[in-house]
Amino acid sequence: MPLGLRSKKKDKSKETFKLVESEAAAPVPVAPAPAASASRLQFHTQLAHGSPTGRVEGFGSARELYAKIAEAFRIDPAEIMFCTLNTHKADMDKLLGAQIGLEDFIFAHVKGQRKEVEILKTDDVLGLTITDNGTGCAFIKRIKEGSLMDQTKTICVGDHIETINGKNVSGCRHYEVAKMLKDLEKGQVFKLELIEPRRAFEKLEPRSKGGTLPAAKISRGRETLRLRTKGPATVEEMPTEVEEKAIKKVDELLETYMGIRDIELAATMVEAGKRTKKNPDDLQWHWMKPLEDVAFPDEFVFDVWGAIGDAKQDDWNEKLCSLSSLF
Repeated sequence: MPLGLRSKKKDKSKETFKLVESEAAAPVPVAPAPAASASRLQFHTQLAHGSPTGRVEGFGSARELYAKIAEAFRIDPAEIMFCTLNTHKADMDKLLGAQIGLEDFIFAHVKGQRKEVEILKTDDVLGLTITDNGTGCAFIKRIKEGSLMDQTKTICVGDHIETINGKNVSGCRHYEVAKMLKDLEKGQVFKLELIEPRRAFEKLEPRSKGGTLPAAKISRGRETLRLRTKGPATVEEMPTEVEEKAIKKVDELLETYMGIRDIELAATMVEAGKRTKKNPDDLQWHWMKPLEDVAFPDEFVFDVWGAIGDAKQDDWNEKLCSLSSLF
Protein backbone atom coordinates (compact mmCIF):
# COMPACT_ATOMS: atom_id res chain seq x y z
CA MET A 1 0.00 0.00 0.00
CA PRO A 2 1.28 3.49 -0.70
CA LEU A 3 2.95 5.18 2.16
CA GLY A 4 1.50 8.54 1.15
CA LEU A 5 3.33 11.78 1.26
CA ARG A 6 6.35 12.30 3.43
CA SER A 7 5.98 15.25 5.75
CA LYS A 8 9.04 17.40 6.21
CA LYS A 9 9.31 19.94 8.96
CA LYS A 10 11.22 23.04 8.18
CA ASP A 11 13.52 24.27 10.89
CA LYS A 12 12.71 27.73 12.04
CA SER A 13 15.38 30.18 11.11
CA LYS A 14 17.51 31.30 14.06
CA GLU A 15 18.27 34.59 12.37
CA THR A 16 16.46 37.69 13.57
CA PHE A 17 15.94 40.88 11.69
CA LYS A 18 15.67 44.35 13.30
CA LEU A 19 12.93 46.57 12.03
CA VAL A 20 13.56 50.24 11.42
CA GLU A 21 11.75 52.11 14.21
CA SER A 22 9.79 54.25 11.77
CA GLU A 23 8.51 51.23 9.86
CA ALA A 24 5.71 49.02 10.99
CA ALA A 25 6.05 45.28 10.71
CA ALA A 26 4.27 44.14 7.58
CA PRO A 27 1.93 41.17 7.98
CA VAL A 28 3.50 37.93 6.83
CA PRO A 29 1.43 36.41 4.03
CA VAL A 30 0.31 32.86 4.70
CA ALA A 31 1.29 30.58 1.86
CA PRO A 32 -1.38 28.15 0.72
CA ALA A 33 -0.85 24.51 1.57
CA PRO A 34 0.96 22.78 -1.27
CA ALA A 35 -1.06 20.40 -3.40
CA ALA A 36 -0.33 16.69 -3.20
CA SER A 37 2.70 15.97 -5.34
CA ALA A 38 2.33 12.91 -7.54
CA SER A 39 6.11 12.51 -7.65
CA ARG A 40 6.25 11.93 -3.89
CA LEU A 41 3.61 9.21 -3.72
CA GLN A 42 4.86 5.71 -2.94
CA PHE A 43 3.28 2.42 -3.97
CA HIS A 44 3.97 -1.15 -2.90
CA THR A 45 4.74 -3.61 -5.69
CA GLN A 46 5.60 -7.26 -6.22
CA LEU A 47 6.39 -9.50 -9.16
CA ALA A 48 3.22 -11.49 -9.81
CA HIS A 49 4.98 -14.87 -9.81
CA GLY A 50 6.44 -14.16 -6.37
CA SER A 51 8.99 -11.76 -4.94
CA PRO A 52 9.75 -9.58 -1.91
CA THR A 53 7.74 -6.38 -1.69
CA GLY A 54 9.30 -3.31 -3.23
CA ARG A 55 8.34 0.35 -3.31
CA VAL A 56 8.17 2.67 -6.29
CA GLU A 57 7.75 6.43 -6.56
CA GLY A 58 8.55 9.37 -8.82
CA PHE A 59 6.91 8.12 -12.03
CA GLY A 60 4.51 9.94 -14.33
CA SER A 61 3.82 7.44 -17.12
CA ALA A 62 3.52 3.69 -17.61
CA ARG A 63 6.99 3.60 -19.15
CA GLU A 64 8.50 5.36 -16.14
CA LEU A 65 6.58 3.10 -13.75
CA TYR A 66 7.89 -0.05 -15.46
CA ALA A 67 11.41 1.34 -15.27
CA LYS A 68 10.99 1.96 -11.53
CA ILE A 69 9.64 -1.56 -10.96
CA ALA A 70 12.49 -3.04 -12.99
CA GLU A 71 14.99 -1.05 -10.95
CA ALA A 72 13.44 -2.25 -7.69
CA PHE A 73 13.75 -5.91 -8.71
CA ARG A 74 16.90 -5.60 -10.84
CA ILE A 75 15.34 -6.82 -14.07
CA ASP A 76 15.13 -5.45 -17.61
CA PRO A 77 12.06 -3.17 -18.04
CA ALA A 78 11.34 -4.98 -21.32
CA GLU A 79 10.66 -8.15 -19.30
CA ILE A 80 7.51 -6.61 -17.79
CA MET A 81 4.47 -7.51 -19.90
CA PHE A 82 1.73 -5.77 -17.91
CA CYS A 83 0.67 -4.92 -14.37
CA THR A 84 -2.48 -5.75 -12.42
CA LEU A 85 -3.86 -3.94 -9.40
CA ASN A 86 -4.52 -5.73 -6.09
CA THR A 87 -4.21 -9.26 -7.52
CA HIS A 88 -1.28 -11.41 -8.65
CA LYS A 89 -3.52 -13.20 -11.17
CA ALA A 90 -3.53 -12.27 -14.84
CA ASP A 91 -7.00 -10.78 -14.41
CA MET A 92 -7.76 -8.63 -17.43
CA ASP A 93 -10.40 -6.71 -15.45
CA LYS A 94 -7.69 -5.54 -13.02
CA LEU A 95 -5.15 -4.30 -15.54
CA LEU A 96 -3.24 -1.16 -14.66
CA GLY A 97 -4.41 1.57 -17.00
CA ALA A 98 -4.19 5.33 -16.94
CA GLN A 99 -5.23 5.60 -13.28
CA ILE A 100 -3.97 4.03 -10.07
CA GLY A 101 -5.93 4.31 -6.84
CA LEU A 102 -3.82 5.74 -4.04
CA GLU A 103 -4.42 2.54 -2.05
CA ASP A 104 -3.66 0.14 -4.91
CA PHE A 105 -0.97 -2.55 -4.77
CA ILE A 106 0.85 -3.12 -8.07
CA PHE A 107 1.72 -6.63 -9.34
CA ALA A 108 4.08 -6.84 -12.33
CA HIS A 109 3.75 -9.80 -14.71
CA VAL A 110 6.99 -10.70 -16.46
CA LYS A 111 7.73 -12.76 -19.54
CA GLY A 112 7.68 -16.51 -19.16
CA GLN A 113 7.61 -19.41 -21.59
CA ARG A 114 7.78 -18.84 -25.34
CA LYS A 115 5.57 -20.79 -27.73
CA GLU A 116 4.76 -20.97 -31.44
CA VAL A 117 1.52 -21.80 -33.20
CA GLU A 118 0.48 -22.13 -36.84
CA ILE A 119 -3.16 -21.39 -37.68
CA LEU A 120 -5.24 -21.71 -40.82
CA LYS A 121 -7.34 -18.56 -41.12
CA THR A 122 -10.77 -19.92 -41.95
CA ASP A 123 -12.72 -16.84 -40.87
CA ASP A 124 -12.41 -13.12 -41.48
CA VAL A 125 -12.58 -12.49 -37.73
CA LEU A 126 -10.03 -14.18 -35.48
CA GLY A 127 -11.84 -13.40 -32.22
CA LEU A 128 -8.96 -11.67 -30.43
CA THR A 129 -9.06 -8.37 -28.55
CA ILE A 130 -5.62 -6.77 -28.29
CA THR A 131 -4.34 -4.24 -25.78
CA ASP A 132 -0.86 -3.11 -24.77
CA ASN A 133 1.05 -1.91 -21.74
CA GLY A 134 1.97 1.48 -23.19
CA THR A 135 5.63 0.52 -23.59
CA GLY A 136 5.55 -1.63 -26.72
CA CYS A 137 4.18 -4.93 -25.44
CA ALA A 138 0.90 -5.88 -27.15
CA PHE A 139 -0.95 -8.81 -25.60
CA ILE A 140 -4.26 -10.64 -25.78
CA LYS A 141 -6.93 -9.23 -23.50
CA ARG A 142 -9.90 -11.29 -24.60
CA ILE A 143 -10.72 -14.35 -26.71
CA LYS A 144 -14.23 -14.46 -28.14
CA GLU A 145 -16.02 -17.66 -27.25
CA GLY A 146 -16.51 -19.97 -30.21
CA SER A 147 -14.09 -18.02 -32.41
CA LEU A 148 -11.20 -19.42 -34.43
CA MET A 149 -8.71 -18.45 -31.73
CA ASP A 150 -10.92 -20.00 -29.04
CA GLN A 151 -10.44 -23.32 -30.83
CA THR A 152 -6.66 -22.89 -30.74
CA LYS A 153 -5.88 -24.05 -27.22
CA THR A 154 -2.24 -22.92 -27.29
CA ILE A 155 -3.29 -19.27 -27.30
CA CYS A 156 -4.30 -17.76 -23.95
CA VAL A 157 -5.40 -14.45 -22.52
CA GLY A 158 -2.34 -12.51 -21.36
CA ASP A 159 -0.05 -13.86 -24.08
CA HIS A 160 2.28 -11.29 -25.64
CA ILE A 161 2.31 -11.41 -29.45
CA GLU A 162 6.00 -11.22 -30.34
CA THR A 163 5.99 -12.03 -34.06
CA ILE A 164 3.43 -12.44 -36.86
CA ASN A 165 4.70 -14.57 -39.75
CA GLY A 166 8.25 -13.91 -38.60
CA LYS A 167 7.84 -10.14 -38.36
CA ASN A 168 8.73 -8.82 -34.91
CA VAL A 169 5.91 -6.65 -33.60
CA SER A 170 7.46 -5.86 -30.21
CA GLY A 171 7.29 -2.10 -29.89
CA CYS A 172 4.10 -1.84 -31.97
CA ARG A 173 0.91 -0.37 -30.50
CA HIS A 174 -2.17 -2.52 -30.03
CA TYR A 175 -4.02 -1.00 -33.00
CA GLU A 176 -1.06 -1.78 -35.27
CA VAL A 177 -0.97 -5.43 -34.17
CA ALA A 178 -4.76 -5.72 -34.47
CA LYS A 179 -4.62 -4.37 -38.04
CA MET A 180 -1.85 -6.82 -39.01
CA LEU A 181 -3.95 -9.72 -37.74
CA LYS A 182 -7.05 -8.43 -39.49
CA ASP A 183 -5.17 -8.05 -42.79
CA LEU A 184 -3.97 -11.68 -42.81
CA GLU A 185 -5.31 -13.42 -45.89
CA LYS A 186 -8.22 -15.77 -45.37
CA GLY A 187 -7.50 -19.38 -46.38
CA GLN A 188 -3.78 -19.05 -45.62
CA VAL A 189 -1.75 -20.47 -42.72
CA PHE A 190 -0.07 -17.89 -40.50
CA LYS A 191 2.40 -18.28 -37.67
CA LEU A 192 2.44 -16.54 -34.30
CA GLU A 193 5.26 -16.49 -31.76
CA LEU A 194 3.89 -15.79 -28.28
CA ILE A 195 5.21 -15.28 -24.77
CA GLU A 196 3.00 -16.18 -21.83
CA PRO A 197 3.26 -14.51 -18.39
CA ARG A 198 5.46 -16.28 -15.89
CA ARG A 199 3.30 -18.21 -13.46
CA ALA A 200 3.63 -19.12 -9.81
CA PHE A 201 1.66 -19.03 -6.53
CA GLU A 202 -1.30 -20.99 -7.88
CA LYS A 203 -1.99 -22.31 -11.37
CA LEU A 204 -3.72 -19.72 -13.52
CA GLU A 205 -6.69 -20.69 -15.63
CA PRO A 206 -5.08 -21.44 -19.02
CA ARG A 207 -8.10 -20.77 -21.21
CA SER A 208 -9.46 -17.66 -19.52
CA LYS A 209 -11.33 -15.60 -22.09
CA GLY A 210 -11.06 -12.43 -20.06
CA GLY A 211 -13.67 -10.86 -17.83
CA THR A 212 -16.50 -8.57 -18.81
CA LEU A 213 -15.69 -4.90 -18.61
CA PRO A 214 -18.83 -3.83 -16.67
CA ALA A 215 -17.57 -5.84 -13.70
CA ALA A 216 -14.26 -4.00 -13.72
CA LYS A 217 -13.42 -0.89 -11.76
CA ILE A 218 -11.32 1.82 -13.36
CA SER A 219 -9.84 2.87 -10.02
CA ARG A 220 -10.11 2.40 -6.30
CA GLY A 221 -10.38 4.95 -3.54
CA ARG A 222 -11.53 8.57 -3.68
CA GLU A 223 -8.40 9.79 -5.45
CA THR A 224 -6.30 8.32 -8.21
CA LEU A 225 -2.87 8.92 -9.71
CA ARG A 226 -3.48 9.76 -13.38
CA LEU A 227 -0.63 8.62 -15.60
CA ARG A 228 -0.09 10.55 -18.82
CA THR A 229 1.82 9.74 -21.97
CA LYS A 230 2.93 13.37 -22.17
CA GLY A 231 3.36 15.60 -19.15
CA PRO A 232 3.57 14.84 -15.43
CA ALA A 233 1.20 12.55 -13.55
CA THR A 234 -1.48 14.25 -11.48
CA VAL A 235 -3.56 13.32 -8.45
CA GLU A 236 -7.23 13.56 -9.38
CA GLU A 237 -10.63 12.64 -8.04
CA MET A 238 -11.77 9.27 -9.31
CA PRO A 239 -14.20 9.35 -12.26
CA THR A 240 -17.87 9.81 -11.46
CA GLU A 241 -20.27 6.97 -12.16
CA VAL A 242 -21.46 8.81 -15.26
CA GLU A 243 -17.88 9.23 -16.50
CA GLU A 244 -17.09 5.58 -15.77
CA LYS A 245 -20.14 4.56 -17.79
CA ALA A 246 -19.01 6.68 -20.74
CA ILE A 247 -15.42 5.42 -20.57
CA LYS A 248 -16.54 1.78 -20.50
CA LYS A 249 -18.89 2.36 -23.43
CA VAL A 250 -16.14 3.98 -25.51
CA ASP A 251 -13.77 1.13 -24.60
CA GLU A 252 -16.38 -1.33 -25.86
CA LEU A 253 -16.64 0.66 -29.10
CA LEU A 254 -12.84 0.45 -29.50
CA GLU A 255 -13.14 -3.33 -29.31
CA THR A 256 -16.07 -3.47 -31.74
CA TYR A 257 -14.52 -1.25 -34.41
CA MET A 258 -10.76 -1.59 -33.85
CA GLY A 259 -10.29 -4.93 -32.09
CA ILE A 260 -8.50 -3.28 -29.14
CA ARG A 261 -9.19 -2.37 -25.54
CA ASP A 262 -7.61 0.78 -24.07
CA ILE A 263 -9.07 2.42 -20.96
CA GLU A 264 -6.53 5.26 -21.18
CA LEU A 265 -7.50 6.09 -24.77
CA ALA A 266 -11.20 5.80 -23.89
CA ALA A 267 -10.76 8.18 -20.95
CA THR A 268 -8.90 10.64 -23.20
CA MET A 269 -11.76 10.55 -25.69
CA VAL A 270 -14.35 11.16 -22.98
CA GLU A 271 -12.31 14.08 -21.61
CA ALA A 272 -12.13 15.59 -25.10
CA GLY A 273 -15.87 15.09 -25.49
CA LYS A 274 -16.56 17.01 -22.28
CA ARG A 275 -14.68 20.00 -23.73
CA THR A 276 -16.19 19.71 -27.21
CA LYS A 277 -19.60 21.19 -27.99
CA LYS A 278 -19.49 21.51 -31.76
CA ASN A 279 -19.69 18.24 -33.67
CA PRO A 280 -18.05 14.80 -34.09
CA ASP A 281 -15.39 16.22 -36.42
CA ASP A 282 -14.27 18.63 -33.70
CA LEU A 283 -14.18 15.74 -31.22
CA GLN A 284 -12.06 13.67 -33.57
CA TRP A 285 -9.61 16.54 -34.06
CA HIS A 286 -8.97 16.68 -30.31
CA TRP A 287 -8.05 13.04 -29.77
CA MET A 288 -6.55 12.21 -33.14
CA LYS A 289 -3.56 14.52 -32.64
CA PRO A 290 -1.52 11.89 -30.74
CA LEU A 291 -2.85 9.12 -33.03
CA GLU A 292 -2.44 10.64 -36.47
CA ASP A 293 -1.60 7.29 -38.06
CA VAL A 294 -4.82 5.61 -36.92
CA ALA A 295 -7.73 5.50 -39.38
CA PHE A 296 -10.81 5.69 -37.17
CA PRO A 297 -13.99 4.73 -39.09
CA ASP A 298 -16.60 7.49 -39.37
CA GLU A 299 -19.17 5.20 -37.76
CA PHE A 300 -16.89 4.80 -34.74
CA VAL A 301 -16.51 8.57 -34.33
CA PHE A 302 -20.28 9.10 -34.46
CA ASP A 303 -20.91 6.28 -31.96
CA VAL A 304 -18.32 7.75 -29.56
CA TRP A 305 -19.97 11.16 -29.93
CA GLY A 306 -23.31 9.57 -29.12
CA ALA A 307 -21.97 7.70 -26.09
CA ILE A 308 -20.44 10.89 -24.67
CA GLY A 309 -23.64 12.81 -25.41
CA ASP A 310 -25.69 10.18 -23.56
CA ALA A 311 -23.33 10.45 -20.58
CA LYS A 312 -23.66 14.25 -20.55
CA GLN A 313 -27.46 13.93 -20.59
CA ASP A 314 -27.40 11.37 -17.75
CA ASP A 315 -25.18 13.72 -15.73
CA TRP A 316 -27.58 16.61 -16.34
CA ASN A 317 -30.57 14.47 -15.34
CA GLU A 318 -28.83 13.44 -12.11
CA LYS A 319 -28.14 17.09 -11.27
CA LEU A 320 -31.80 18.00 -11.90
CA CYS A 321 -32.94 15.17 -9.63
CA SER A 322 -30.57 16.35 -6.91
CA LEU A 323 -31.92 19.93 -7.17
CA SER A 324 -35.55 18.79 -7.14
CA SER A 325 -34.95 16.81 -3.95
CA LEU A 326 -34.03 20.06 -2.17
CA PHE A 327 -37.52 21.49 -2.62
